Amino acid sequence: MSSNITATAVVAHAANDLRVETIDVPTPAANEAQISIAYGGICGSDLHYWSHGAAGESILKAPMILGHEIVGTVSVAAADGRGPAVGTPVAIHPATPGGTGARYPEDRPNLSPGCTYLGSAARFPHTEGAFATTVNLPVRMLRELPANLSLRDAALAEPAAVAWHAVSRAGNVAGKRVMVIGAGPIGALAVAVLKRAGAASIVAVDMFDKPLEIAAAAGASETLKATDAEAIAAVEADVVIEASGNYRGLASAVRGAVRGGRVVMVGLLPSGEQPALISLAITRELELVGSFRFNDEIDEVITALADGSLDVSSIVTHEYDVNDALGAFETAKNSAESGKVLLKF
Repeated sequence: MSSNITATAVVAHAANDLRVETIDVPTPAANEAQISIAYGGICGSDLHYWSHGAAGESILKAPMILGHEIVGTVSVAAADGRGPAVGTPVAIHPATPGGTGARYPEDRPNLSPGCTYLGSAARFPHTEGAFATTVNLPVRMLRELPANLSLRDAALAEPAAVAWHAVSRAGNVAGKRVMVIGAGPIGALAVAVLKRAGAASIVAVDMFDKPLEIAAAAGASETLKATDAEAIAAVEADVVIEASGNYRGLASAVRGAVRGGRVVMVGLLPSGEQPALISLAITRELELVGSFRFNDEIDEVITALADGSLDVSSIVTHEYDVNDALGAFETAKNSAESGKVLLKF
């Protein structure tokens, strides 16, 4: 049922078919609040739906509103009386954990096989995203923002939680030598989280100068070009965060890890078989650890952003009005020139 409200939304129809459209906003369910979206960060998955019509195994079968890195203000409180009041600024936890009968650790809902995510084509009907001026969201997704944290700064809470989860998968990094492969937004955010966690040195690696500048501003003590294999191998990092999502990056991670070290793989490689230096991982007794999305880390991130202990001021490089979404996506796709690109709603 429509509430007679319309919204401006960013909709992926197919590969290379991104449209800014007017959509009808339904009446919220009893457990949903209506949110006026302020900012949305463009994620790699959003770029994949636009440029390929798919993100990994998730293939667009129908038009879908993109976006899961979002913040806004409650405009209509939930009818059931739960959740934040009108006027409350909120960040969004975009996951809905769920089971399918397959087993997973109960304390790690991010691994639940039936988990859905805003703006995901993993299931059909697709889970609509929140790149829209007005959206309805269940109150359990809403995270109230502290008074001293602006919506713009909080716009990085979701990707920072991905980085926070990855760093937590590395174990205690205090006093350790860490290398981050891939200094895109997640890699640069990992640098900021590592700095806060007390890493002794942080080496950032990327193909391009601009991401390395951002990583240095976020707290990297040294930067290396991805082509400098000798220098990467000489790092001998206790922990490597692989955030490039490229098998060459994973090879660099294995080569650059110290014997007995740990490699956390957060960059999502393409589906199917990938080449990897497994023999080297075996003889060096490396621990290769996966990292996927996050759980409650977003709450810790919001606290750290608010108290200033997590500095992500260097990560956002561009801001675009929602009506220029295509320009924003073009900029975000150019990783040599951009960090995190925000849409302003």
